[in-house]
Amino acid sequence: MNIYFGFDEVIKIKNAVVTTGSFDGVHLGHKLILKRLNDAARSINGETVLITFYPHPRQVLYPDTFGKDLLMINSRQEKIDLLRKAGLDNIIFVKFTKEFASTLAKDFIEDYLVKKLNVKKIITGTNHHFGKNREGDIEELRLLGKKLGFDLELIPSQDIQNVDISSTLIREAILQGQVEKARLYLGESFVIKALIQGNGQAQFLQMGYKTKRLVVEEKYKLIPPCGSYLVLVDHGQKTYKGLCLILSCTENNGIDLYIPDFPEQQSESESVCVHFIKPSKIIKQAALLKSAIIKDLIYFRQLQF
Repeated sequence: MNIYFGFDEVIKIKNAVVTTGSFDGVHLGHKLILKRLNDAARSINGETVLITFYPHPRQVLYPDTFGKDLLMINSRQEKIDLLRKAGLDNIIFVKFTKEFASTLAKDFIEDYLVKKLNVKKIITGTNHHFGKNREGDIEELRLLGKKLGFDLELIPSQDIQNVDISSTLIREAILQGQVEKARLYLGESFVIKALIQGNGQAQFLQMGYKTKRLVVEEKYKLIPPCGSYLVLVDHGQKTYKGLCLILSCTENNGIDLYIPDFPEQQSESESVCVHFIKPSKIIKQAALLKSAIIKDLIYFRQLQF
């Protein structure tokens, strides 16, 4: 998969079949759209292209309201990994700014999709709006397609609604610690891809349970609530069983990993991918968090994955 950060980086794409969207979570609904994209591209011997925006437009346009508390199911790197696995050919991350938001709908199609990508087909929802003040609509896309030489394929409103509903349900499930429920919509485990940087919380080290500190670099990444979770951790070419300890409601904010069989670190920070299997204990009262987690550490070998 080719990854571009802006239209100016794009090299020649063969018979581009394009869609736009956040594709946060890359869940089952998104995968149906990606299949449709892939089928359309194969029919014209072309390549699939997803245009997505970073940061999320709501965070730029409505920082004090709709975008204020917006958290993402996937970090940018997690999204890249999932889209690659789903078979996407090209992804273009466009830096979303207020200046970019002022681009007229007609200019966006002509200057970017036609001139930069030489688009052959656009696949989008029936209620899609784009450009400055969302002035562009499906009728304008049809007219521009006839004028500029690209086809338009519409995704039924019901399918788009299912995508939006699924994303909302996934966020709600994760925020409640229901990672098994989230998995049903995602089609795979909720993940956190982050860095291990040194030892974890001192209170656990003092008892002999060595934990590792997990650092999530993207501040808008959605994190489950406080408690302990059974996880599988990919590191290098191996996968380890462990506990992910969410401690953000304590005085020492952070996330710890307890992996008894984890090898000694070779560098100060190493990348891992944490797959959430199921919660062991979700603790809403901070005073009970430490004792509950210590019990999980003691009985870790007996916990059922």
